[in-house]
Amino acid sequence: MRVKHPTRAPLPVAPGEPLLELADIKVSYGGIKALKGVSLTVNCQEIVALIGANGAGKTTTLKSIARLLPLSSGTLRFGGKDIASLSTEALVAAGVALVPEGRAIFPNLTVRENLELGAYLHRDATTMRETIDDVTQLFPRLGERMKQEGGTLSGGEQQMLAIGRAMMARPALLLLDEPSLGIAPKLVQQIFEAITKIAAAGVTILLVEQNTRIALKTSHRAYVLRTGEIAIEGRSADLAQNAEIQAAYLGG
Repeated sequence: MRVKHPTRAPLPVAPGEPLLELADIKVSYGGIKALKGVSLTVNCQEIVALIGANGAGKTTTLKSIARLLPLSSGTLRFGGKDIASLSTEALVAAGVALVPEGRAIFPNLTVRENLELGAYLHRDATTMRETIDDVTQLFPRLGERMKQEGGTLSGGEQQMLAIGRAMMARPALLLLDEPSLGIAPKLVQQIFEAITKIAAAGVTILLVEQNTRIALKTSHRAYVLRTGEIAIEGRSADLAQNAEIQAAYLGG
């Protein structure tokens, strides 16, 4: 299966060049410093994983990128342009889509209605049809449940719907927050196979994932967050062999 219409064209930068850049990002909740100077880069058409223990700042990092949290300081760039002052809607228009932790689908709307809401920036009928076709190729279960209310789907199917809804915006960069959380292992495998296909079609992915093993297996590079700071970074294959990573996150 090949995704035909994965993203908007042209991409902001060439493949292999920095698409997303965080430099010394700091975020505080009241007096608590959640991010203490996070710097990372995601290159165009790359999968990068962000791993670490609960409370390390992974979700805070994604919410900061998606402009759901204000920055205390630091620089945030997408396609070489400063996006720190953009609204969330403007960021989606620029080519960034977030699949939040917990999925946040609309339970009383049908699968089709949920997907159509993800395409609110492009209402052209042909584009809508093509993109829905792409989503149902990625997730055939959604194609079988178009008239079913989102709240009646299983957890794994809701995660498929959340990813599909984000793909309806045809993003250049997809932010994924804990896609395996609370999902049966068989459906986790299907979801990560779809993530790999999305990336192969040219979409850049920043992945936050508690399942370190599958995160390192899926990604090209990874960053390890520890109490709001980047502790380790490198090629995912190398980190999977790192003794510290194995002891802390892989049960080795």
